[in-house]
Amino acid sequence: MRLIILILTCIFSGNLFSQELAEWRGPNRSGIYSDQNLLKSWPEGGPQLLLELKEIGNGYSSPVFYKNTIFVTGRKDTLDVVSSYNLKGKKNWETVYGLAWARTYPETRCTPTIENNLIYLVSGMGEVACVDAVSGKLIWTVDANSNYKGEPHKWGISESVAVSDNVVFYVTGGEETSVVALSKTEGKLIWKTRSLGGTRAYASSVIIEKAGLKLLLAQTAKDLLAINIENGDIIWSFNLVQYHTGQSGIGANTNTPLYYNSEILIISGYDHPAIMLSLAADGRSVTLKWTNPDFDNHIGGAVKVGNYVFGSNWTNNTNGNWICVDWNSGKTMYETKWFNKGPIISADGMLYCQEEKSGHLALVKPNPEKFELVSSFKIEKGTGPHWSHPAIFDGKLFVRHGESLMVYNLKKSSE
Repeated sequence: MRLIILILTCIFSGNLFSQELAEWRGPNRSGIYSDQNLLKSWPEGGPQLLLELKEIGNGYSSPVFYKNTIFVTGRKDTLDVVSSYNLKGKKNWETVYGLAWARTYPETRCTPTIENNLIYLVSGMGEVACVDAVSGKLIWTVDANSNYKGEPHKWGISESVAVSDNVVFYVTGGEETSVVALSKTEGKLIWKTRSLGGTRAYASSVIIEKAGLKLLLAQTAKDLLAINIENGDIIWSFNLVQYHTGQSGIGANTNTPLYYNSEILIISGYDHPAIMLSLAADGRSVTLKWTNPDFDNHIGGAVKVGNYVFGSNWTNNTNGNWICVDWNSGKTMYETKWFNKGPIISADGMLYCQEEKSGHLALVKPNPEKFELVSSFKIEKGTGPHWSHPAIFDGKLFVRHGESLMVYNLKKSSE
């Protein structure tokens, strides 16, 4: 009887065979974090600083928080490393998992994907790796870029790998294949898609489900691909580069797709219009719903809150405005200047906007009529552009700037 009660308790508490996942931009890679009861305004100077980590390695990746432990990647010399820290700032371990990108912007960009105490990563040169989250032991590594004749775009590899069941997915680009699926246990090839041509893009993929069909939405420099994760069949593709009519950034697809209620939003910078696609009832085709030339989000991502999507757009590589667009119609609700473009996330009904040039970070109400600033402060630590996307875990705001990582308390004082 006691055993039955214990089993039922585990089931209803969600702890039996837990598939806890920590990854790029939070649940469903949507940029929406599930934390509640967070501060609705900040004191002057920002929320309480709980921890500052230094010398984590240069990078633009985001940290993740898994089982009360911080994990973050960084470039040290010519190598990409992943490190583990406790909440007092003590380093548990540091592990090399591959070679850093060797050309322009060599800083690490892969955010760890962690599930069942295993970390999945890809180096700047395309080595897919698995690391034990507890010990830091390198379990396996595969030179996927070389093995499958991958073709990186101009600024290298920025992917944070997606996982499902027993599979790790990696976008190669190139003429041999577009995407490969590797086993989580050994890194062995499970399937590879046919090639649609073109180099890889910079965006990370996302997994969606429609009519019982699980699809990996992956981007190359040319196309958005919907791939059956069971066998690697390309169910449909949509040509994106046809909309890249500007003078720069051709093929630079930069942001993870946003998916909601059978609709897929694709955004990138360089005067590329935002593209909304409607997914057919059986998941096997898409049609164009709308485009919006104002919403050419560069590398900061976007979030859907209510019936609106919020983010920033691209004027040039060093400037941009903040924007709100109606999800259903594609109508621009507002476009306004606030320092500069940059990354955005959301939690507990609020927007967290960070401009990339000088590091101002704002708490903003998701008002479709105006950019409604509530509080802001400036990130003073670290060096380089503020391209890393903030993250929120366990009531804490994680902000990475170059080789520094700051952790702030977002919980209300009553907690």
